[in-house]
Formats: sequence, C-alpha cells, structure tokens
Amino acid sequence: MSALSEAARSVLPEDADQALLIGRVWDPETGGPRVVAVSGDTVFDLHRLAGTVADLMELPDPAAAVRTALPDPDLAQPRWATADVVDASLAGDRTRPRLLAPIDLQVVKACGVTFVDSMIERVIEERCAGDAARAAEVRELVGRALGGSLADLRPGSPEAAEAKRVLIAEGLWSQYLEVGIGPDPEVFTKAPVLSSVGLGEDIGIPSFSSWNNPEPELVLIATAGGQVVGATLGNDVNLRDVEGRSALLLGKAKDNNASSALGPLIRLFDGTFTLETLRGEEILLRVEGPDGYLLEGRNSVSRISRPFEELVAATHGKHHQYPDGFALFTGTLFAPAQDRDEPGQGFTHKHGDVVTIRSRHLGALVNRVGPCEELPEWTFGLRQLLNYLANQGQRMESGSAPAA
Repeated sequence: MSALSEAARSVLPEDADQALLIGRVWDPETGGPRVVAVSGDTVFDLHRLAGTVADLMELPDPAAAVRTALPDPDLAQPRWATADVVDASLAGDRTRPRLLAPIDLQVVKACGVTFVDSMIERVIEERCAGDAARAAEVRELVGRALGGSLADLRPGSPEAAEAKRVLIAEGLWSQYLEVGIGPDPEVFTKAPVLSSVGLGEDIGIPSFSSWNNPEPELVLIATAGGQVVGATLGNDVNLRDVEGRSALLLGKAKDNNASSALGPLIRLFDGTFTLETLRGEEILLRVEGPDGYLLEGRNSVSRISRPFEELVAATHGKHHQYPDGFALFTGTLFAPAQDRDEPGQGFTHKHGDVVTIRSRHLGALVNRVGPCEELPEWTFGLRQLLNYLANQGQRMESGSAPAA
C-alpha cells in the first residue's frame, strides 16, 4: 500500500495511529458498500467480520473485535490504499472506491437547541417568521430582553422554571426556550436510513430556501441497547427561513436530498478514547465560498446544556427502541450571524461553498454545497442493500469472495 497523501492526513484524526476507525467504502468491483477499518495507509475490508456497520456495533466489544480482526486476513482483507480512497472521495469520483457515510442501518436522530447561543438564534428565527432581513433588529431586541441570564441555567431546574415564568410574563416565551431550558430536550428524526452522504459528497440546499446554514455537530453512535460505542462528525444542514416560519415545518427544513452529512469515519471507543474525551471536544467549522468568502466558527462541546447521557436517554428507552442502533446529532453552539452580502441579511449558503467540519479526535468532514434538485438522487435503499448482502453471502459461501 502507498504512503498517506497530504489530503488523507488532513482528513484523519490527529492521533490516527492510535484510533480505531470504522467506515464504509463503495466497492465498484462488487457493486455495493463494504464495512471497512482504516489503519495507517491501508483500508481493510471487514465484510467477513460484519456485513453492516450495525452488525459490527452489536458485537459484544466492537473495538476488541476489530483489533483482533486486523492481523487476520481471513477477517480483514487489505484491499485499498487510504490515500487512494480519500483522494477519490474528495474528488467526488464515483468510478473509484470512495468513502460513504459511515453508518448504514442506524436511524439518524438529532437533538436541537442544546446550546444557549444557538437557542437564542432559534428564538430570533421564530420572531422574524423566517425573514432574514429582520434578523439584526430582532437579535438586538431579544438580546436586550434576555441578556446573559440564561447562560448558566440547568435545563429542567427550579431556576429554569422561574426563568420560564418571568419570560412568559414579559411575552417573550418561545417553543425554543421550552426545549432549551425546559425539562425535555428536542429529539427528532433527521434523515431516513441510508440517506446520509459522506466525505466529499455534495450537501443539498433546496431552491425554495434563501436563508440557511451548516450546523457542525458531534454525532454519537449507539447500539440497539442504547450504549454509545463511538462517534463521528456531522453537518445537520438547516433551512432557517423554513423552520423560522413554523417549527411544524421542521421536517421540510431538515430532511431533503443530501441534507445529512456524516463522517469521515466512526471512531470506536477504546481504552484511550471514551465519552469523557468528547466532553471537551472542539469542533471547528470553515466555509469557503466560490466568491472568496470565508466563514469560520467553533462548536465547543463543553458548553452543551445537557449531558450526553440525558440526550441518549431522551432518545432511547422503554418509550422508544432502535433494533439496528442509532446515530445521534447532539446539537451545535454555532449559529452564523455575520453578514455575507447585504448588511443585516446575515449568512446564507451559496452553491459551491466548501464546508469543512474538523475536530482533533474525529478528523475532517468536507462537503460542497449544491442544489438539492440537481444533486445525485438517493437510490440505494434498504432493498438494494439487502439484495447486495444476500448476493455477497452466496459468493462467500461458494468461495468466490473478492480477492484482497
């Protein structure tokens, strides 16, 4: 296998040599997705260990299983060079092996309004009724009214309940404040199973939106039993004008062609990388426009208003089960308010924007923005995956699995 390219190094975690990295690669040779492990300059095909990422996550100890498999060519076939797969992914080359979103059968769930700063921006959207031209005026009004008084409130606490009473009396209560400081977090379904895009793929903004933004987020990967076993990065693409008109339009604002991006890989928890590691993770955002525009932001996970455990418990339990596991977007601190074009209009995407979401322990997720209606249609669904897995099983039983 060849040495890592500069592009591959920029995509992998800073401590990639210590990380257990799992993902999916589209394999043109077999015409479907393969579960893989990325170790150094080599991408290992784990199809003989697990047919799906969901299967892998349900093993008693996924990290131990992968560590055991990597030296064993019967379980982990060294099929591709990491540099080649990453380069093809970033180039959007669909004729070569490339990274896909690193989950498959998991349901894509998301938590909203988990940071005070972005909560206030949601309130502003609501007060503007989705009109970006009014954002600066309303932001000033809401800022004067709320000040910094909500920053230290623990959601669901007696102090939060008192703040709610005062805000209602002032006529400033909002559904976003309810889920931001109230007893229950917002949890919604972000995208259908298998619809998320991965590293290098275009993310979609529909033509009916004129005020929208990226949402750089930490995404937890959980098993059917609700145990968090790893994490990745995500872009919870958001249409501010649509959701601002009504929260009942959340589905229209959040679930469109290529509106959920995940990757580049899942990092499994092990002895050196745990949920505790992620509590202080810094997620960086960079948007580079075709017009020379540059936007940079930061999502400091340590400022999240609810612990991960609370978000997971609100998603999974006796009230709701996910037999194939789930991926959980945990929300973002980042809500861009700086003007891109006209003063007072704030930020919105333009076609051709390159969005990079990066963190020290999870690597970098890079995507380009395009119109939903013109991007490749989502066509590989559950029936196609099940048929592919059945065919691969028949080939393996007959001893004709792809050569390493």
